Amino acid sequence: MSVPTVTELLLARAGDERPSLRFEDETCSWAAHVRASARCAAGLRETLDRDKPPHVGILADNIPAFSVLLGACAFAGAVLVGLNPTRRGDALARDIRLADCQFVVAERKYRPLLDGLDLDGIEVREPESWPAGDAPIDPVPAAADDLLMLIFTSGTSGDPKAVRCTHGKIAFPGAMLAQRFGLSASDTVYVSMPLFHSNAVMAGWAVGLAAGATIALRRRFSASGFLPDVRKFGATYANYVGKPLSYVVATPPRPDDADNPLRLVYGNEGASADLAVFEKRFGCTVVDAFGSTEGGVGFARTDDTPPGSLGRPAGDVAILHPHTHRPCPPAEFDADGRLLNAEEAVGELVNTTGAGWFAGYYRDPGADAERLRDGRFHTGDLAYADADGFCYFAGRLGDWLRVDGENLGTAPIERILLRHPAITDTAVYAVPDPVTGDQVMAAIVTGGTPLDPAEFGRFLARQPDLGPKQVPRYVRTVRELPRTSTFKVLKRRLSAEGLDCPGEIWERSGPGITYAAGQGGQGGSTGTGR
Repeated sequence: MSVPTVTELLLARAGDERPSLRFEDETCSWAAHVRASARCAAGLRETLDRDKPPHVGILADNIPAFSVLLGACAFAGAVLVGLNPTRRGDALARDIRLADCQFVVAERKYRPLLDGLDLDGIEVREPESWPAGDAPIDPVPAAADDLLMLIFTSGTSGDPKAVRCTHGKIAFPGAMLAQRFGLSASDTVYVSMPLFHSNAVMAGWAVGLAAGATIALRRRFSASGFLPDVRKFGATYANYVGKPLSYVVATPPRPDDADNPLRLVYGNEGASADLAVFEKRFGCTVVDAFGSTEGGVGFARTDDTPPGSLGRPAGDVAILHPHTHRPCPPAEFDADGRLLNAEEAVGELVNTTGAGWFAGYYRDPGADAERLRDGRFHTGDLAYADADGFCYFAGRLGDWLRVDGENLGTAPIERILLRHPAITDTAVYAVPDPVTGDQVMAAIVTGGTPLDPAEFGRFLARQPDLGPKQVPRYVRTVRELPRTSTFKVLKRRLSAEGLDCPGEIWERSGPGITYAAGQGGQGGSTGTGR
């Protein structure tokens, strides 16, 4: 498939009077959308200083103006900067300044967030500020490598980075997925993930545009509103990220849940159990993929993918040992499924042929150099592969725990903890060992279901694939895990709090798996318990 541009996809819809956007009780046609983007593009041409980067920030929920402005930037040769409405104060100002926004289009409800910030004189406008009337549909020439958006990473390991997203990086997956799934103008694409993030733009908005489908926008994601929206809009396709999918699965089931038009949902980071439950409950197909905003590596689960696996990577993706930088051998397991050779088998997922779709970070050459080393794209994600080449996530490089001289990934421990019927969410992270290395700590969410520490210890003892060094030394019970606006867990916050945190902490003691409850916020015990 040739690489299209967003401009080309929009121009293909210029005479299409079928619905483009549905939002709440409003509907407009694709032809009207293209005209609105052309009118907005004319305003951008008059306003933007071409001696500066032509960057326009948007601070808004999933409203029609977001879609129109994205099209306008494509037509005007400008760059849309997706700003995160959950960022506040200096952090939000930092994002705006880093991205070189000439002005920010702020939805009225978010305008107060910008009051009093040091924005270096950057103007703030409202979405309704564009001129009325018609304007010719006369876009500037665009190539697939031309920059169209800056999308910030989630910022789980530090300040968010602005990822350069080109026309091709947005348009190609849209066209590819529309073709792969056979989507057309008769379909409705439901987009409730935030449009300031890559998942919604590339796996939702661009898919609907490429297919000529109707795009149903939800202002903000709602688990309880998901199925009513699917029925209201007649949605046949939806995009997701893992945690919101689990929130939908956690809503009370009804006998008629499968009575809906949904045919397929596509996304990433879904838990295997949630994928299976979602498919059965809502009568649709779920396709889960592995990827990131950067776009350097991507692959999807297939029908033969084992439970818990990310899928089988393409031939240009290798698992390289983080110290030797050589390919890792296949994982070896004992009869109980316990990983025997983690030290050798766990490595970093790397695109060995180059950058893939990664076009770099904006104004961050140090981060670019970290990602692209020796002509390869380094994801920072740890994984191991079985003898058949199926890949399993082991955590992030920054999540490595060093316990008794052995490196441990956090993701396999989290998968085991989630087997407990009372645990709805969990995060495993490191706290310092008083002698050397780390100790394993887990934060668990039970959703109000009582869980006795002694019973929890017995549960862990029954898990045959839980190695002795993987058993959490400390368990913290929390009402919810701290997350970014794109639903990624902020482990660095949990790790920084360590044992000096509110709530109840269970500590393992003795040679077995026995836990006793205590209170956090007092430093806790630091004995090794070995």
